[in-house]
Amino acid sequence: MTRPHVMGIVNVTPDSFSDGGLWATPDAAVARAHALVADGADVIDVGGESTRPGAPRVEADTELARVLPVVAALAAAGVTVSVDTTRATVAAEALASGASVINDVSGGLADPAMLATVAEAGATYIAMHWRGPSSTMAAQASYPRGVADIVDELAARRDACLAAGITPERLVLDPGIGFSKTAEHNWAVLREWGRFEALGHPLLLAVSRKRFLGALLGEPDAPRPPEGRDAATAALSALLAHRGLWGVRVHAVRATADALAAARALAGDGHG
Repeated sequence: MTRPHVMGIVNVTPDSFSDGGLWATPDAAVARAHALVADGADVIDVGGESTRPGAPRVEADTELARVLPVVAALAAAGVTVSVDTTRATVAAEALASGASVINDVSGGLADPAMLATVAEAGATYIAMHWRGPSSTMAAQASYPRGVADIVDELAARRDACLAAGITPERLVLDPGIGFSKTAEHNWAVLREWGRFEALGHPLLLAVSRKRFLGALLGEPDAPRPPEGRDAATAALSALLAHRGLWGVRVHAVRATADALAAARALAGDGHG
């Protein structure tokens, strides 16, 4: 069993749902990234715009000012860097500054220039299932055919990515846990993960600290806070580790890296 990449999250934002404001300066973000690498991160995912439900958009110049110094510093230090953005201009400048992965939660729908930009650069592209921006996504959580609707919509983004020239070996798909989905939808996606494996591309699991885990672990009117959801995140990472994963995107890297090592050892792959 090949171990998935562990993608450590560094949000250079004041308003991300879990760690907004903690790493909001370049120095703090770079230090956080190096700590995550020391904990076992293979890739650092740098974000300059929150995508939490209801989050307002920021200007492209603001996003660039947050992200580029961090990308350049990490790339210069030999860290593999992903940038979490829906803008082609941000993607292009981030790639020019040393990033090698673009993690686009809109799957190319938010910016028509994104897919061509990534294809031309030859970067790895993560295309997520998406129905709309953070401000409206909760209202779009309706799937008459259940998981089949999500699979079909993600397949359409796969086809668009390939048609734009993104090579199959550089395309990663993300079912979009928590985006335009209720807790019930999220659990259905996880239970029917095989449908996404059947799309023929490696997958990203991005469940870290998300609201549906808080609801599972807390009381009906008091979800467990984000920092109390890391063990459940690690458990899901280990349970799905052999299910076509390219990577797992997490806040608490060491817990997930340890869980993946245990999963590999249990599968008979050495000592993890």
